[in-house]
Amino acid sequence: MTNRLVSKILVLDARDEQLQSLSRVCEEQNVIGIAVRKEDLAAALAEHTDLGAVLLAGDYDGSPSANAAIAAQLDALRPELPVIVQLREPSELPAALGQLRARCAADDPQSLRSALDEHVFGVAFPDALVDGIIEITTGRLRSLFPSLDVVAEPPSIVRDRIIFGEAFSLIPLEGNWCRGYMLMQAEEEPLLAMLGGVEASEGDGRRDGEPLNFRELNSVLGELTNLVWGAFKNRFLSEPAAGPQPLVQVPLLINHRHRYISFGSDNPQLCFRYRLSAVGAGTDRDVVIDQRFVFSLNWSPEHFGDNGDDAGSHACGEIDLF
Repeated sequence: MTNRLVSKILVLDARDEQLQSLSRVCEEQNVIGIAVRKEDLAAALAEHTDLGAVLLAGDYDGSPSANAAIAAQLDALRPELPVIVQLREPSELPAALGQLRARCAADDPQSLRSALDEHVFGVAFPDALVDGIIEITTGRLRSLFPSLDVVAEPPSIVRDRIIFGEAFSLIPLEGNWCRGYMLMQAEEEPLLAMLGGVEASEGDGRRDGEPLNFRELNSVLGELTNLVWGAFKNRFLSEPAAGPQPLVQVPLLINHRHRYISFGSDNPQLCFRYRLSAVGAGTDRDVVIDQRFVFSLNWSPEHFGDNGDDAGSHACGEIDLF
């Protein structure tokens, strides 16, 4: 089964009738639309750190100057997010909104579809790559944590550059069709609490139920990263690069205070989230592992190849779009 790529967008539009029309376009385009009132915008940006874009109605706050203030707020808080402004007369874009990278006609669904295709889904990822990553990672999670349930959420396109959680691992990926990084991220306290309650593994030096400390958690996350990286490399990166490759490197920029990471390119992140839960436990005990792929140094999908299925394959469920 092919896992459909989705993307979350904030929808800033006060008109109920327009939201109903937007919901149909979102479903067709595999977009999860999150409607936000203007007084809730800051809270929504803080809550949703895996967005693909913001859709801003030209008359959202009543006047061009008010909308320009909202656009300035978005640009200050999340400049990496494309802002698609919907105008009743696209040719009459107010000068105050001229810095926005995308626009579409408010009453033309095809115009919105084109803007989403260009600014959100502008990079195509092979189905075999998306499916294979889920198969590989769920298989390694289940082998590493056999007493936990593992469910893969729908994969998504993310334009945000916000770090998820506190525990973080990073490993480079290099092949004949790509160069970039894989990230594995988690919130420390929930993962420590859950893993401290599972059976101790042979050789980890603790008794069943004994809590882990953050260094032991680092080891677990590092082991998971190595397992997934090794399987990914064997399946997708076994072909040597053709000819001499330029050894171009781009500095990574990390700002811990703002939970921000930049890989030096505008390429979107391919995001996967895996929900771990104790068997029979309620969802309030679930823990999320956030996995990102950023092909920031080279992306040549025409050379992509899949060497075969991975043991322990998994197909994620359907997504409810709204």
